[in-house]
Amino acid sequence: MPMNAALQGIADGAQAAHAHTGAWVASVLRSRISAGELPPGTKLSEQKLSEALGVSRNTLREAFTVLAGESMVQRIPNRGVYVAAPGAEDVREIYRVRRLIEPAAVQWGEMPPGALEHLEAIVARAQAAKAANSVPDMADANQELHKALVALSGSASLSELMEKVLAEMRLVFHAMATTPDFHSHYVDRNVALVQQIRAGQREEAAAELRRYLDTAEHELLVHIGAVPAGPAAVDPA
Repeated sequence: MPMNAALQGIADGAQAAHAHTGAWVASVLRSRISAGELPPGTKLSEQKLSEALGVSRNTLREAFTVLAGESMVQRIPNRGVYVAAPGAEDVREIYRVRRLIEPAAVQWGEMPPGALEHLEAIVARAQAAKAANSVPDMADANQELHKALVALSGSASLSELMEKVLAEMRLVFHAMATTPDFHSHYVDRNVALVQQIRAGQREEAAAELRRYLDTAEHELLVHIGAVPAGPAAVDPA
């Protein structure tokens, strides 16, 4: 999607003047990246963004600094700022974080009224997307499910961290855009995971989720050519 199209509607008068800060701009751009509207390699024009958002270039540069610290964007000397294309070490770091917070949320998180139904509704949408062979909708449902799993922790800080991780994951998913099987078999694993949670098998679900994340990391690294094809290394414990 061209950057101009991705920015449509951002500044339709919905923002108050006090919201025009570097953090607010960073959140807007992060949400567009997370939604897949600013794919890897997109050049972020200071002029177009400052006009679309109604902010100064200094404020925009503050946002770029925030996003660069999150590996969302990359500054290239004498060329400008671009939406990042995650490499192998970025993928490994994403999965280090995910392995720590997602299984813990599944095993020990809260289960407020309606939480299970919410998880089941997400995987039902994923199954419908799989039946329709819609890769973007499968990816969307996958991200929504993992966000909901971390929300079981009850921690706003962990949910905020997961938002950043999922934005990075969206950039990684662009590398898999033509590989529907990557998403389709995780639809089935997500359904099984939610069924385990429904059955009260939360320790088993957490263990399965760790294996799931190991497999997904390995598959992504193989796809980008960082490791040879073959089974993922799994801790025998």
